Amino acid sequence: MSVEAFWVEVNEASLRQGDHLPRCLVPSFAPDLPAGTHEVTADEYDLIVVTQSCDLEQSKVRLVAGCPIYPIAEFEAVNPAFTKKGRWNEVLKGRMDGLHLLASPADPAINCGALVVDFREIYSLPFDYLKGRAAQLGPRWRLRSPYLEHFSQAFARFFMRVGLPSTIPPFP
Repeated sequence: MSVEAFWVEVNEASLRQGDHLPRCLVPSFAPDLPAGTHEVTADEYDLIVVTQSCDLEQSKVRLVAGCPIYPIAEFEAVNPAFTKKGRWNEVLKGRMDGLHLLASPADPAINCGALVVDFREIYSLPFDYLKGRAAQLGPRWRLRSPYLEHFSQAFARFFMRVGLPSTIPPFP
């Protein structure tokens, strides 16, 4: 089966929604951190940019939102419930809130090489930091249309969910 590439390789410092940025530093704060000046540790994440491209192009944002993106095997190592048969098909169908699958940049036809985006974690990092990170990386991956729009729609669906306190009773 031939699967179309989800990604295009870019080599530029500009940022766009759908950019894959490996090894970004994300500050980590202790829950009891008092006010004042302190040393802060940082965790390293591969991120995918979720901020709208138009805002990035026009420098309308000081902070850029990104979500962690993991190879399936790495995600399963931390979340063993996802090793159960059929679980990834539920994610693929959009039935697992907060998770989204993207084909592997290297070989989109190999489903076990897919990447998992976790919309449940969002990090806002300085625009200049991520722009500099993009420039340091050299060649990197960017989602291409229509996969970018599908990704953006999945992100929006996750945030537009509304839970109601009650509903109309079922019909007999």
